[in-house]
Amino acid sequence: MKPFTYERATSPAQAAAAVARNRQAKFIAGGTNLLDLMKSGIEEPTHLVDVNGLDLDEITETPEGGLRIGALVRNTDLAADERVRRDYGLLSRALLAGASGQLRNKATTAGNLLQRTRCPYFYDTAQPCNKRLPGSGCAAIDGFSRSHAVIGASQACIAVHPSDMAVAMRALDATVETMHGDGTTRRIPIADFYTLPGKTPQVENALKPGELIVAVTLPKPAGGVHIYHKVRDRASYAFALVSVAAIVQKDGTGVVALGGVAPRPWRVEAADTAMPQGAQAVTTKLLAGAKPTAMNAAKIPLVERTLGSVLLQARASA
Repeated sequence: MKPFTYERATSPAQAAAAVARNRQAKFIAGGTNLLDLMKSGIEEPTHLVDVNGLDLDEITETPEGGLRIGALVRNTDLAADERVRRDYGLLSRALLAGASGQLRNKATTAGNLLQRTRCPYFYDTAQPCNKRLPGSGCAAIDGFSRSHAVIGASQACIAVHPSDMAVAMRALDATVETMHGDGTTRRIPIADFYTLPGKTPQVENALKPGELIVAVTLPKPAGGVHIYHKVRDRASYAFALVSVAAIVQKDGTGVVALGGVAPRPWRVEAADTAMPQGAQAVTTKLLAGAKPTAMNAAKIPLVERTLGSVLLQARASA
């Protein structure tokens, strides 16, 4: 790990200004992803701005009837919150499926949203990776691609987004609240927060330099049956091959988002309208235009079967 300087932020605006002034600076809170990347030589910040002392660790109700989740709320506390378990069960289940208890105790809401891909070629600094070193190439395209994207990828990158929580947030239509160094704020719908790789896979979200996530807001509860089903190679501490986040109403309508299949949490609103028609119809719309590799083509029928299981479970629960 290379040497770096360190400071504790005293306010969100001060933290944002400190990082905006130095393009080699990074925010740090739980550090569950950043520290690993620093040890591997993938991230090499010259300055760390510790935001743990900021007053961003509360979950409060909004005037609209939703919840506002502070950026520093730990994953364990968010999953265990009574209001989240009662009204946003999808989110609680996704968090519990996402990591070990030790990691959930440290990981924050904002950090979870911003975690970087677990593509093995991204982590192997001896391999070319456009996300790590733009213009170097993508070793995954001609390499072992079983866990990689089947849709939304490009010739520059086929990595998938790793967060379970973000998939639930996408199904729940969350909004990301941010702050700039001058104190101005911005609200970014989760649908617009993550970017597709295109020719710039190193750009992973809509944040501007120094922009700090301060909260995530959930809308008024939608009701229905909340299910998060994660298919993985082992029962714990493994990233999704395919995950399905669904909210199903009594009349069969609902929303669905996928994890493990694309560079961002994957939702196609047109697919929501097909929910009453069954898993095959929904999958057809969700994965229209999919371009799997020979190694991960099985993800497409896996999505359909997993979604079918989710819909059956939802009907039984309803």
